[in-house]
Amino acid sequence: LPVPTDCLGTPIVYSPVKADLTGNIKKIRAVYDSNPAKFKTLQNILEVEKEMHGSAWPKTGATLALMWLKRGLKFMLVLLQSISDGERDEEHPNLIRVNAMKAYEIALKKYHGWMLQKLFTGSVYALPYKSDLLKALEKGKEVKEEESIEKIHQFLSRVTPILDAIYEMYTKMNAELSYKA
Repeated sequence: LPVPTDCLGTPIVYSPVKADLTGNIKKIRAVYDSNPAKFKTLQNILEVEKEMHGSAWPKTGATLALMWLKRGLKFMLVLLQSISDGERDEEHPNLIRVNAMKAYEIALKKYHGWMLQKLFTGSVYALPYKSDLLKALEKGKEVKEEESIEKIHQFLSRVTPILDAIYEMYTKMNAELSYKA
């Protein structure tokens, strides 16, 4: 039986993840929209919130939302990098479980408690096939896998430095939290 999906081809089991990412973006956006002149950059948001929230910072506001957003984005970038590097299960080359598990180990596992780790491990069986994921990334167009992989390389080359800068900012500002969700 096919796995039930939403309109973007995302397995329904992953809709909480998608909702979490969207929710974090909305929280950050709301802070920015409250005073665009004051919150010109993500760093400005962190600096102002640090001053505003005192000892509760960085466990509050857009700072916390961005922390979880960057982790989710890291997961996606590692997943895409792994796919574009050709890493795969030789017995099942159209599955992306190997790529997802690598991304999870690198980006999220250390921040998840036992229950979330088990939930994630079980949910990899609901992931789309690589071919379906690539088609979704191409907005439903039939494109050769090599073309899709090249577009992923281009995307990663532009987005990875931005995400790296956000991680560096969190390190420099001592804003990274290591508690488990």
